[in-house]
This record gives sequence, C-alpha cells and structure tokens, in this order.
Amino acid sequence: MARPSKYSGTLADKICSRLAEGESLRSVCRDDGMPDKSTVFRWLREQEGFRDQYAHAKAESADAMVEDILDIADDGTNDWMEKLDSEGELIGWQTNGEALQRSKLRVDTRKWIASKLKPKVYGDRQQVEHSGSIGTHDLSDDELARIASGSS
Repeated sequence: MARPSKYSGTLADKICSRLAEGESLRSVCRDDGMPDKSTVFRWLREQEGFRDQYAHAKAESADAMVEDILDIADDGTNDWMEKLDSEGELIGWQTNGEALQRSKLRVDTRKWIASKLKPKVYGDRQQVEHSGSIGTHDLSDDELARIASGSS
C-alpha cells in the first residue's frame, strides 16, 4: 500500500491524536495508511497550522506519559517469580530483577521525556538565590533621577 504524501487535515488530526496519547511518531508512521516520518517532517516545515497542532499534541503527550508512569508503577505482575529447588519443586519466591529494572527504565524514560516536553509542569524546579546587596548608595543624585525617569 502506498504511503500518503499529500498533506491532509484529517490525516494530521489522526497523527496528532495518537501523539497526544503518548505514541511516538515512529510508531504512528509504521502503520498502514500513515505517511513516512520524512513526509511528516516536511509537513511540519511547510504547514504552520500542522506545526502548531503537532507541538500541542507533543505537549499533551507528556500528560499521557505521566499516566503511563502510574500504570507501570502500580503493575506488580512480573515483580516476583517462583524459586525452585534442584528437583523443580517450588520452595518460595524471588524478585524478578530483570522485570523490576525494565519497569524502572520505562518510568525513568517517561519522566525524562515529560520533563522536556512540559518543563514547567514536570521539570525539576530551579531555585535561584542571590547573595550580596544591590544598592543605590554609590549612585549620584543625577544618576538616580535618570533611572527613576526611565531615560538612559
């Protein structure tokens, strides 16, 4: 099946809807009936409305990724595995380190991406402290008057 290459508002809506749900552009473009990634990038250069829609969808995807983080963190399905003795008899349970590390990687990746897509919401808070003093005691009356009047 030929991939579409001509811009269409309907197709742009479908792409952006899926992006907003947290899918990657690579994943969206892999599907039948979707354009190649290079075509989408061309549309982004040529179509201002699509560029704005795409940017909004990517920002919304940060929220979807945070929702994914909650699901991943709450899903303990593969956290434990059976521990068997040499005869194959169940003797207990042990943590599944591989599954736990994969879940950690999935969470950390989504946290990082969300912090880049919506830094004011999900980014690390930066606190700037000032030490020292800002004073006007070294300025002349003329310099103070000029500053107060707003002239240079």
